[in-house]
Amino acid sequence: MKLAQRVAQITPSKTLAITAKAKELKSQGYDVVGLGAGEPDFNTPQHIIDAAVKAMEEGQTKYTAASGIVELKQAICDKLQRDNNLTYKSSQIVVCNGAKHALYNLFQAILDPGDEVIVPIPYWVSYPEMVTLADGIPVFVEGAEANEFKITPQQLRDAITDKTRAVVINSPSNPTGSIYSRDELQAIADVCVEKDILIVSDEIYEKLVYDGAEHVSIASLGQEVYDRTVVINGMSKPYSMTGWRIGYAAGNEGLIKAMTNLSSHSTSNPTTFAQYGALAALEGSQEALEMMRVEFDKRRKAVVDLMNDIDGIHCVAPKGAFYLFANVSEAMKKGGYSDVDAWAEALLAKEYVALIPGSGFGAPNHIRISYATSLEQLQKGLARIKKFVEGE
Repeated sequence: MKLAQRVAQITPSKTLAITAKAKELKSQGYDVVGLGAGEPDFNTPQHIIDAAVKAMEEGQTKYTAASGIVELKQAICDKLQRDNNLTYKSSQIVVCNGAKHALYNLFQAILDPGDEVIVPIPYWVSYPEMVTLADGIPVFVEGAEANEFKITPQQLRDAITDKTRAVVINSPSNPTGSIYSRDELQAIADVCVEKDILIVSDEIYEKLVYDGAEHVSIASLGQEVYDRTVVINGMSKPYSMTGWRIGYAAGNEGLIKAMTNLSSHSTSNPTTFAQYGALAALEGSQEALEMMRVEFDKRRKAVVDLMNDIDGIHCVAPKGAFYLFANVSEAMKKGGYSDVDAWAEALLAKEYVALIPGSGFGAPNHIRISYATSLEQLQKGLARIKKFVEGE
């Protein structure tokens, strides 16, 4: 069947493809160690589950407003004020079917054909595809590994043209775990204000920071920055609610209204009882967040040491999220592999370890490992990688 050009030109998500392949091998009886999926291995905290069940029992199974229930939007405003020193009205909030949906609607709302969005490399796999689906053009700017893969203000300035509409800033980052400091964000923000471009600030990993690192929302750095920033966040990563599909955007009221209009003609409202679960997440105990963060930190430290003990692979300790982004160029060369995709496919075929090749993130010499799995699985997976690279 003939497909529309806008769909035919996008590529499947490598993270989902690798995860699906690993599940297929598992179903065939193979002992696969999955280090690819970007979701916490903990269950959603019980009080959140209870709130959703209670909502269903009380009849909260009907449509809501396309932008979300009033109570949840107010809770998001309260959270942004409390955690990020950001003041929003409910009319500046739209609740979506996950942060991914919020990003998709945002690009659909701001881009005309030929408009450009600056996307730092390495990037989360869906940013360029979403821009392309909105008839925009992703413009890639490569962050240096020596600078923890973060782009500089000068690099941003050099990439801006009269077609530039926005820049994406993801801090903490997927896939690198890098965090922009307050000063680094201020320097980026100064360029965006000067050039009058929109800042898309993806902050979904804000609660997962380590080694005393600080998450700063770029929108908090002054009124002119606030006016040009759309904050993207959600429930999936901090509350282990990946399957609940609740995310949100906060920003300019007119833009939020346009994004809401898109939802009203596509997905309608986010799942009603999931919204009540999200409300309980934001208003209830936050103890589970710290428990998960501490556990991720333990795994992070262990996996960095194990990875750096493998000949031909090196990495730096990430300061946020739950990913390790390792350079495997020497290991690839040693094994005679022409590209990282072939290396990762061979690892899965020979040692049954599933991870994500860096080509999906614009970084062909790297791999991404998720440490959102048990320490036992991580140790088993890294032992197999060591065997694969170094031999018996």
